[in-house]
Amino acid sequence: MCAMLLSIIYLVLAIKQNLWCWPAAFISTFIYTILFFDASLLMDSFLNFYYLIMAIYGWYSWKYTNIIDKQKELKISSFTFSKNLKDIVLLTLLSLVLGFFMKNYTTADYAYIDTFTTVFAIYSTYLLAKKVIENWIYWIVIDSVSIYIYIAKHFYLTAILFFIYTILAFIAYFEWKKEYQVAK
Repeated sequence: MCAMLLSIIYLVLAIKQNLWCWPAAFISTFIYTILFFDASLLMDSFLNFYYLIMAIYGWYSWKYTNIIDKQKELKISSFTFSKNLKDIVLLTLLSLVLGFFMKNYTTADYAYIDTFTTVFAIYSTYLLAKKVIENWIYWIVIDSVSIYIYIAKHFYLTAILFFIYTILAFIAYFEWKKEYQVAK
């Protein structure tokens, strides 16, 4: 329950572009790293370990990157359709290769789906740390697919969390898009 609440706090603060989202992310992902490892969702466990590292990187990126760039704060940016399409194709291919490995050489449950969500979440977390608006579109898909996994593994509170994440990702996308268009 604590990890779930901190996860929601993280996302609400991220939507508002509040630097304190990153410490909330760090603590919640620490808890989820252990939980998912114990449930044989190995890629999800790995993903949450990655989130621990990205929480530190995100804090640094949002707080210090613009000292170098001489800006007050990191601004929201956007990728082109062709850049997103290229990235989707590459990430899908990587997911298939890693999914094959996870399916055939580990005890992982839901190897392909878990790998797909992990690979795309790694990329999307990086995009969030860099304030690329499309990260929210990726999260809508990732979170929606993750709901299935968590229901199947009887992590009902986590499935509810990811349902909330999906709604918040929609809200975040429109909030960030509005700000991005004003700043253009």
